[in-house]
Amino acid sequence: MNDIEIKNATILDGLGNEPYKGNLYVKNGKIVAITHEETYDASVSLDASGKIVTPGFIDLHTHSDISFLLDSTAQSKVRQGVTLELIGNCGLSICAPLIGDARDMFDTWVSDHTDSYNPTWTDYAGYIEASKKAKSTLNIAFQIGHASLRLAVMGQDDRSPTADELTEMKRLAGESLDAGALGFSTGLFYAPGYYARTDEVIAIAEEAGKRNKLYSTHQRDEGSRTVGLFVSLNEAIEIGRRAECRVQISHVKCASPQVWGKAGQYMELLEQTVKEGVDVAGDQYPYPASSTFITGALFPRWALAGGREATLKYMADEDDRGRIIDEMNETFNQGRGADGTIIARYVPDESLEGKNLEEIADSMGTTPAEAALRIYEKSEAMVVSYGMTDEDVETFAAHPLIAVASDGESLSTEGVLSAGKPHPRSYGTNPRFLQKFVNEKKLVSIQEAVRKMTSMPAQRLGLTNRGRLTPGYAADIVIMDLLNVKENATFVNPHQYPSGVTHVIVNGEIVIKDENFTGKTSGEMITNFNS
Repeated sequence: MNDIEIKNATILDGLGNEPYKGNLYVKNGKIVAITHEETYDASVSLDASGKIVTPGFIDLHTHSDISFLLDSTAQSKVRQGVTLELIGNCGLSICAPLIGDARDMFDTWVSDHTDSYNPTWTDYAGYIEASKKAKSTLNIAFQIGHASLRLAVMGQDDRSPTADELTEMKRLAGESLDAGALGFSTGLFYAPGYYARTDEVIAIAEEAGKRNKLYSTHQRDEGSRTVGLFVSLNEAIEIGRRAECRVQISHVKCASPQVWGKAGQYMELLEQTVKEGVDVAGDQYPYPASSTFITGALFPRWALAGGREATLKYMADEDDRGRIIDEMNETFNQGRGADGTIIARYVPDESLEGKNLEEIADSMGTTPAEAALRIYEKSEAMVVSYGMTDEDVETFAAHPLIAVASDGESLSTEGVLSAGKPHPRSYGTNPRFLQKFVNEKKLVSIQEAVRKMTSMPAQRLGLTNRGRLTPGYAADIVIMDLLNVKENATFVNPHQYPSGVTHVIVNGEIVIKDENFTGKTSGEMITNFNS
């Protein structure tokens, strides 16, 4: 007897093919049969009349590294239909390795949520084992981050590594990839990744290339902040070409007025690169606003070298403080305005959350740049920044080389992960894409949208048994009422689960039933292409 029957379903296989009617059967965590009319016995029968059935969604870009350790239910993601998250993005594999300044970064991130977590590991293998013990509602795949390697080996220094330091970073990267990380990520927009030259990144990315694993990157500039959008994109392509690895451009965007309207040109370059034989694609969250640290959004990179203590020393010097303020004002003038920079999470003073820097500056009787410095003097803050146009977002959303990914983290409406006013992408990315671009704007067909959330990200990761509704594949399955799929999270009230995703099955276990969490923790740690 089968474990689960899904009958009267409109099935989308994840490959972009036309929907068809059928019945789907699950046993021992796998899809065992898909029939058109024939039915078999099953312990549980789900009637999917009027609903669509798809593979589980794969979120290629998340920052849930710590979230899973604190609350493994991952409800903000699994209620969207996400059955696999890829963590360790933007160069930050926060939980490993825990050596030197990388351990300090871990302690800082954890302290925003709890004072009681003490890791028992230092390397990636240990972190994966700890993740297995935590158990999760959904599957987790890992990346090793370039910034974390730099922090572990050479701290926050603004310089090139010595030969020995580069050798050690390559060793740690290879060790992590062999332990089960499926990719190597960079965040070249941020310190300390920003301080790395291209050749350094290539040398480490080669460790991923020779293992046939992914290179994903938050490119060095997504607007006109430093080297420019297209210089940065070409750097990412060159790294992939020389390291001989797949390249995933994280959260593609045109993030300043100077590059607004250039999404089409951006995609033309990606298309040409693919024709030249470089395996490159991108991913996107369907919002015109981004979110990051206040330091990443506003501070000049020279002022971040050496870490927080060094930055505070710069801020204490009158001349350096004035220079930082001048460069912040340039950033505001480039389009990331003070009124469009909103505090999302600030532990020392939660009353600032949801307010923009112009409002906060007025209440302080000072300028937005000075207000940002006063905020950082007490603690790092997360911000939401408006810097994109709807037209560019839609151009990227419609393109077949761009997958759907959140750039968020697993959160919850209750408990330790319910604080602040985070970007709503952590709760609403997939429903928003379906609601806005499939149902409302008719920009993307439903079968193409599902491909962007399932088989495409599976292919980017190299997974051979997920991302499709096919007998023999893992039973990661979503049932949803497409016309009623809705993102409920907003920037004002982000901690709201979506609606319309009625059932989610992870490795053959029903995790969401009738839009309610069942308590099942059937997720696995994905440490090889066939996990």
